[in-house]
Amino acid sequence: MAANRIRVAKDKAELVKALLASKDTTGPFQTFVEVMVFAAALGIKNKKRVPLGETSKREPSPIPQENFASLGHDLIIKLLGMTEIQDINILSSREEEYEDQRTQIFEEYANGGLEILQNELRGAVDYSERLLLVLISERGNKEQSEEEFDLSKFLT
Repeated sequence: MAANRIRVAKDKAELVKALLASKDTTGPFQTFVEVMVFAAALGIKNKKRVPLGETSKREPSPIPQENFASLGHDLIIKLLGMTEIQDINILSSREEEYEDQRTQIFEEYANGGLEILQNELRGAVDYSERLLLVLISERGNKEQSEEEFDLSKFLT
């Protein structure tokens, strides 16, 4: 496994590309990193962890973890790994085994979040608008407990 890169499941590649803002799409995100972090947060919130299966080799190709670090999102990969396996040793950057495990956990939660997004965005013309409605709906659904991850921080 290439621990220094975050992979995208092949069946979610088109969705990930469509979530990027461009002249051809109504995506709300500027980078693949932002898409994957949001998807992972959604997967975590809904406790949905899905193995990748076949991965995308082309766009989006595996995303270097340096891209996550440069945007300040590398800690979510480490914290998610530590939370998931309840072992602080997973934070070790010297052990390839731990890097692989952290990467796999993040990829699987992101894949679970992308699966949720596929269902939520099915038939949507404007992804930004639909995502906003999903976030507002989540916010109003229930009082969040202190242990829940708050997706409303993605509202601008």
